[in-house]
Amino acid sequence: MGRATDRRSVLRIDLDAVADGRAAVRRQDAVSVEEPLEIRVGPAGPGRRRPLAVTMRTPGDDIDLAIGFLLTEGLIRSTGDVLTAQLCAGAETPNTYNVVDVVLAPGVPEPATDPSRNFYTTSSCGVCGKASIEAVRTRSSYPVAEDPLTVRAHVLAALPDRLRAAQRAFDRTGGLHAAGLFTADGEPVVLREDVGRHNAVDKVVGWAVRERRLPLAGHLLLVSGRASFELTQKAWMAGVPLLAAVSAPSSLAADLAGEAGMTLVGFLRGRTMNVYAGGHRVLVD
Repeated sequence: MGRATDRRSVLRIDLDAVADGRAAVRRQDAVSVEEPLEIRVGPAGPGRRRPLAVTMRTPGDDIDLAIGFLLTEGLIRSTGDVLTAQLCAGAETPNTYNVVDVVLAPGVPEPATDPSRNFYTTSSCGVCGKASIEAVRTRSSYPVAEDPLTVRAHVLAALPDRLRAAQRAFDRTGGLHAAGLFTADGEPVVLREDVGRHNAVDKVVGWAVRERRLPLAGHLLLVSGRASFELTQKAWMAGVPLLAAVSAPSSLAADLAGEAGMTLVGFLRGRTMNVYAGGHRVLVD
């Protein structure tokens, strides 16, 4: 439970070491763990909750991942919508605890599980299972356009190094994405890692749900990869007014950020960055 890395025997090839006779060396290497997580959801009472989603993820913070997923998909709205959430036994032997069972509070509608809203997701895509663009354009409960957050550009420029320094599992494997929640002054609030960048964001959001910190007004979210549509949507659903990424945004991400009144920053590297939406929140000294 929570095992983020594993060890594998690899053949290390270094063409610069041919002259020394060390071009091929067998050694142990750390790799990121990727396993399926099944999310079951339903009302309280006897009987099993129905499977809603299976996502490929790095084990760890699985309760946060499940709750964050439900929130960013618009299936719950607040902490009070969840009665209990717990890891439970799967079908594997020995048990790998790759199932989260979520009991909804009384009065919360049970999500539909019809084939047109199939929620199988890979570690690289957070909306692969959605049937249409209309199904993924979930609208947030939070008016982020009204958020008065402003962040100085030099504060933003320093955040990728702070995010990278906190990535413990990445140091061992080089294969995990990260999502970090920061204050306007650049102080870290929470960081999560996962083989899937959308899972890392859901883990951050799920933490915020459990801590009763929604909406995440006055905060910014930094992701280690690109800013895709689904990450922008997840940030919006959690009430985050500013999303920053070290890599490129997509056209839909920029469009959605503009529609939501969010600030979207891409290519946040060194002392440069591109602001694709909401430039009024980024202050240049």
